[in-house]
Amino acid sequence: MSELTVDIQRIIESNDLPDDDRLIQWARAGWQQAHDSEVTLRLVDESESRALNHQYRGKDRPTNVLSFPFEAPAGITVPLAGDLVICAPVVAREAVEQNKTSEAHWAHMVIHGLLHLQGYDHMEDDEAEVMEALEIRLLADLGYGNPYETEESEPHS
Repeated sequence: MSELTVDIQRIIESNDLPDDDRLIQWARAGWQQAHDSEVTLRLVDESESRALNHQYRGKDRPTNVLSFPFEAPAGITVPLAGDLVICAPVVAREAVEQNKTSEAHWAHMVIHGLLHLQGYDHMEDDEAEVMEALEIRLLADLGYGNPYETEESEPHS
């Protein structure tokens, strides 16, 4: 079984953020590759998220998660998946708006971002179906409900 090393950077502090153990658990659940790798998970405020979203996607607003896959130069092999930047205030707001627990939504955002780092996408309908089905299965394995349903997503005991 492959190992994923998770480096956590907390640029924003809040009592309602997931602890490192949960973030690592969710990131490792989202890692679907047969080789070891490393990811940086950066928790940020709306200002940093907005700046990065504007710079890299041309969208002048904060967003829930940004994925930056590592692209090694030709001939260089480095076991880095890339970076995930998660905007804590956006995730908190979305959880309330979507009637989800904060924990369930955080788990979804970490897994969603990890899948993007591995090349999964949701731009086309067929790609979205594959990615969403995988997210649903991985979250269910962790005890969370379907993130695409509108009812409460509580962890199952």
